[in-house]
Amino acid sequence: MLISLGLPTDRLPAHPELATAAAITTVSQSAEAAGFHAVFVTDHPFPSAKWLSRGGHHSLDPFVALSFAAAATTTLRLQTNLLILAYRNPFLSAHGLATLDSLSNGRLIVGVGAGYLESEFAALGATFDDRGARTDEALAAIYTAWQGAPVALTGTSFAATDNVLAPLPVQRPRPPILIGGNSTAAIRRAVTSADGWVPMPSPAAASRLLRTPGIESLADLSGRIETAHRLAAEHGRTEPLQIWFTPWGLSGFDLAAWDASKLRDEIAQLEELGVMGLTVSLPGNTVADFSRSLDTFAAGILR
Repeated sequence: MLISLGLPTDRLPAHPELATAAAITTVSQSAEAAGFHAVFVTDHPFPSAKWLSRGGHHSLDPFVALSFAAAATTTLRLQTNLLILAYRNPFLSAHGLATLDSLSNGRLIVGVGAGYLESEFAALGATFDDRGARTDEALAAIYTAWQGAPVALTGTSFAATDNVLAPLPVQRPRPPILIGGNSTAAIRRAVTSADGWVPMPSPAAASRLLRTPGIESLADLSGRIETAHRLAAEHGRTEPLQIWFTPWGLSGFDLAAWDASKLRDEIAQLEELGVMGLTVSLPGNTVADFSRSLDTFAAGILR
């Protein structure tokens, strides 16, 4: 089972110590030494105060934050979880991702999502209602740019006539692409345009806010995986679809409620369903506290 650790850089402004170069260095090096496969960061460039007051969070720029993690390590993979392509010009995304993959010597994992915060879209000058279509358009544009040949491609808000990208990603034909989201549209996007799919545990009551169906149990997840298998058959996909998930046992930040034995059992059940990778966030509001959580997880789960 591959396990990706969330860098705790999203705990601003209350805990600024965790969003420093020193903290990223310490946590990334500890994760690499402990045997984590990757570290990940989220993508919220300009969230609203209303969303933040209801439990939302800030994030560092994913390209910059992961570049610090890359510089501090040698084998640790670097994961965007999730990059919102519809916020950006696709060729800027293609360039930033390719640069990160090049400078890290091929360690990038690209997790992308359609996004759900309408207020953030508005603040960034990005249209909201067509975000799914623009995500598909962005993926196609990025893949075309990563081929290295002159690009002639017109989209919703761009027109490339004879443009060439450099550097190219080290990983060929591309870094792994994972699509986040629980909806059938997200699953279809993963099946037709990506290497993997990243569903997430979420309450059904929050489906309207998150704009994605809830997954509250193993049965819910199993049903969504069956949908993925059905869509793969319909589209003639023969390559296995990588599936990543966040264990319910680590869906919160209360270390006192975390039982390593129960978590191991849950991970075994997820593996039986076909999950191959886990994204986990650990508690801790200082570097020292987070490092203790990392050590506890490594001792109970990784070893």
